[in-house]
Amino acid sequence: MKVLVGVSRIFVGIFFIISGLIKLNDPVGFSFKLKDYFAPDVLNLEFLAPYALIIAIFVVIYEVLLGVMLILGYAKKFTLWSLLGMIIFFTFLTFYSAYFNKVTDCGCFGDALKLTPWESFWKDIVLLILILVLFFGKHYIQPFFTKRIRSIAVFVSFIFCLFVTYQVLQHLPYVDFRPYKIGANITEGMEVPEGAPKPIFEYNWKFNVNGEEKVVTTNGDYPSVEGEFIGVETTEIQKGYEPPIHDFSMEKEGEDYTTEFLNEDKLIVVIAYSMGNTEREGYSNIKNATDAAIAKGYKVIGLSASSSEVTSTIVGAENLDFEFYFCDETTLKTIVRSNPGILELSKGTILQKLHWNDAEDLKLQ
Repeated sequence: MKVLVGVSRIFVGIFFIISGLIKLNDPVGFSFKLKDYFAPDVLNLEFLAPYALIIAIFVVIYEVLLGVMLILGYAKKFTLWSLLGMIIFFTFLTFYSAYFNKVTDCGCFGDALKLTPWESFWKDIVLLILILVLFFGKHYIQPFFTKRIRSIAVFVSFIFCLFVTYQVLQHLPYVDFRPYKIGANITEGMEVPEGAPKPIFEYNWKFNVNGEEKVVTTNGDYPSVEGEFIGVETTEIQKGYEPPIHDFSMEKEGEDYTTEFLNEDKLIVVIAYSMGNTEREGYSNIKNATDAAIAKGYKVIGLSASSSEVTSTIVGAENLDFEFYFCDETTLKTIVRSNPGILELSKGTILQKLHWNDAEDLKLQ
C-alpha cells in the first residue's frame, strides 16, 4: 500500500501539473471550451459564459498548484479533498458529455492532445481510482522538505502561474498546438490525401410489407423489397478522414475569395472573430501595422464572423484602409487567440502571427 500510494502520488501530481500547464499556455482556448459546456443544450449555465475566462484561469492555476502541493505533501488534507472534489466533478462532466454526445472534446489537454468524450471519461475514472488510493492511504503521504520550503515552493509556483497567464493573455500562447501555427500551409491543411478513409454509413430502410413494418439495413444501396417504402434512418458508424483545417473560407457578398487570397505572395490578414467584443484599443496598433504593409505592396484584408454592416462601422470609426471578409467564428477563434490579431501569409503559408499588442513588431519585406 505504501508503494502504491507513493506511485499514485507522483503520477497524479505530475499529471495535474502537465494538464494544468498545457491549458495555462492557452487559457483563452480553455475558456471557449467552458462556454461550450455552459451552452443551453449542455449544462444550461449561460449566466456563467461572461466569466468563462476568469473561471478558466482559476481552474488551471488551481490544477497546477494541487499537483505541486500533492508532490510536496503540502496541506495534505486540503489537497486531497480538493483533488477528490475536482475529479468527481470532471468525471461527471465527461460522462455527461460522452453519454449524451454534447461536447466532443473535453479540452483536458487543450489542443495538444485531443481525446474523445469516452476516452476523457475513462481517463478520469483512472484518476479517480488513484486519488481514492491516496485518500484512503493518506497516512503514507509524508511531506518533502521543511514546512517553510514547501510554502515557498507553492508560493513561487503560484507567482509563476500568474506570470505565464499575464504573458499569454497580453501576447499569444508560448506553444501553438493548433493547425494554424506559424509555418503551416492553410491550403495543404485543407487537403484530403488520396486513399484517406471515407465515412461509413448504415441505412435502416423501413417498408410496409403486407401490413407489417419491415426494416432492412444496408450500407447505402436501395434494398430490393416488395412493399411500400416508409422512410430511412441514416447512422454514421465510422468517421472518415477530416483534414486538420476545415470550415476555413474568405467570403464576401456570396463570393468565395479563398483560393485567390491564399495564392497571394504578400498577404496581411487582420482577424477579429467578433466585433461585438473586439478590443477597440488594439486598432491603433493594427492601423499602423497595416498602413505600413500597404505602403510596401502587401494585400491587406480583414476576417470576421460579424456582419458586413458591423465591420463597415468599425472600419470607418478606426479609419482602416482595408475591407473585412467573412469566415466562421469558431475557425477564427482557432487561428489566433486575440481579438483582433494579425497574420502574414505567403501562398497560404503562415509566416507571422501576432497579438494586437505586438502588431507593431510585424516584420515586413
